[in-house]
Amino acid sequence: MNLYENGFDERIAARALDIGGIKLRPKQPFQWASGFFMPIYNDNRLLIHNLEDRMLVAHALNNTLRNTDYKTGTVIAGTSTAGISPATTLSNLKPTPLIYIREKAKDHGLKNRIEGLPEDKDLEGLTTILVEDLVSTGGSSVNAVQGIRDANGKIKFCISIFSYGLPKATAMFAGTEPYDREGHKLSEPCTLVPVLTYDTLLRVAMKKGNIDAGQLKMLEEWREDPFGWGEKHGFPQVKK
Repeated sequence: MNLYENGFDERIAARALDIGGIKLRPKQPFQWASGFFMPIYNDNRLLIHNLEDRMLVAHALNNTLRNTDYKTGTVIAGTSTAGISPATTLSNLKPTPLIYIREKAKDHGLKNRIEGLPEDKDLEGLTTILVEDLVSTGGSSVNAVQGIRDANGKIKFCISIFSYGLPKATAMFAGTEPYDREGHKLSEPCTLVPVLTYDTLLRVAMKKGNIDAGQLKMLEEWREDPFGWGEKHGFPQVKK
């Protein structure tokens, strides 16, 4: 089955480019939190502002569920914080149970990491699908997958609005590379199913005139070596 037969990927790409949810600026790159300069910046939170955009995202994510093990009773889990809104809208559309995953457990109160469950319960072996807004290097997303497994949830799939498709993220989801500084890896792989891929984004950006052929080449180079790209183009990492 073709995941993109309804054109959700191109529609979201076009909308995100129009409202500034995705910015492509290879000649004036953005400094990411890591200090590396990157030619792309993504803020999917701009897609939550109005109902039409929220529903476009919800239907797009719902379409991706056909490529997962979703069934009646499956729990939808959003990542905190940017995954909560799309997970909520998707769970309302189905409808289906909803939780969200904190980056780490609270250090006060009930010390929850997973919100939406009663104090004395875990996921009790329920099939769970994680909803992310964006997957970049993959660490936080895969950490959330492990959090679900630690809470006795069965999870084989993570769906996202957008993924850069970086090799580092692919390795983390496969369990071949650590997802945190302590060296933890997934013992069982998790499959990432994005609505929008980087290749499709570039194709739509070219079609809309957001970038030219020269910029396209620079953006393609970035995906091949994202952490060496800035240095190559005169934008060395800012060490922190």
